Amino acid sequence: MAKAIRATQLELEAAVEALRRGDVVAFPTETVYGLGANAQHEAAVRKIYELKGRPTTQPLIVHLDSARFLHRWVRDVPAAAARLAERFWPGPLTLVLPRAENVLDLVTGGQDSVAIRVPAHPMAQQLLTAFGGGIAAPSANRYGHVSPTRAEHVRDEFGEAIRVVLDGGECKVGLESTIVACLNGAVRVLRPGQITLTQLRREVGEVLSGGAPDAPRMPGSPVAHYAPVTPVRLVPGGHIEGLAAELTGGGRRVAVLAQRPPLGTFRHVTWVNAGTRVEGYAHDLYAHLRTLDKAGADWLLVQEVPADERWDAVRDRLARAAAAATTAAAGTTAVAGTSAAAASTGPRAGAATPAAVTPLPDFGDAP
Repeated sequence: MAKAIRATQLELEAAVEALRRGDVVAFPTETVYGLGANAQHEAAVRKIYELKGRPTTQPLIVHLDSARFLHRWVRDVPAAAARLAERFWPGPLTLVLPRAENVLDLVTGGQDSVAIRVPAHPMAQQLLTAFGGGIAAPSANRYGHVSPTRAEHVRDEFGEAIRVVLDGGECKVGLESTIVACLNGAVRVLRPGQITLTQLRREVGEVLSGGAPDAPRMPGSPVAHYAPVTPVRLVPGGHIEGLAAELTGGGRRVAVLAQRPPLGTFRHVTWVNAGTRVEGYAHDLYAHLRTLDKAGADWLLVQEVPADERWDAVRDRLARAAAAATTAAAGTTAVAGTSAAAASTGPRAGAATPAAVTPLPDFGDAP
């Protein structure tokens, strides 16, 4: 269980001062670490995009310390949104609502909606209360890369580029929030998270899921995202050993993220058993991906996770990580093992640089 840590008065004052002068601050939430700026300071918000290498069409989430300040950021709170906020805030739920006129286009990606969250982490609450305003914050990592769940991950990504990093220990949840749009009379899940579709429907009745032509763009929406430098391949559990043996027999190194120990001994294989409990798997996922990314492997094989809805968020993040490898392999000049986003921003410090991507067999619908 992750231990929540509170900021000292000096740490809090330094962070608030940085926000007020237009700088960015990294801070913990219960989901992942955020890279925050004053949501009403356009130059400060622009720094987030520049540091991450993030397209300005990708909206940011505005973090508040309480739902009582919603009226400053949205022009309407549908009854379903009010009910979800009452039930799940503070917590890992982001609501997309009609934006107020004063909200910066840079925060919304130029859309007529704004994403709002009230985080539960005590240090995030301290910071938001002391600052007294909204903090726009995506995850504190380079665009397209693995999200950070520890302060050290933020420092690995940005080094001295971010001067204020509040260390709140490991994030309790470990995956980004569930994003729910409450627009045009409909309630729709735009991104799965710890809060499931069943839980949402229990509160407000009909909840749609998946994309729609009129759905707003959301944080973390690219098909290829949340990716380590090492190319990821999702593999049915019964095929991992065979594929690892085939690849290492050809002189390649392989990293494996599985839900069980290996059925044998392998050379040139780094194996992590992440277990079968969804809460523990989700909590450790990004830390495991970062660890395996440093193993110097040519491929990172990930055992496919169960199909039930409790695993929806994990499955979504793994699918996007694997899509980054597919994108890299398809590109005629792509650097092997580098996602499209990473190719534009360069590899992270200390990350492995794998050899050329080798096409892997397609298992289709193998069990």
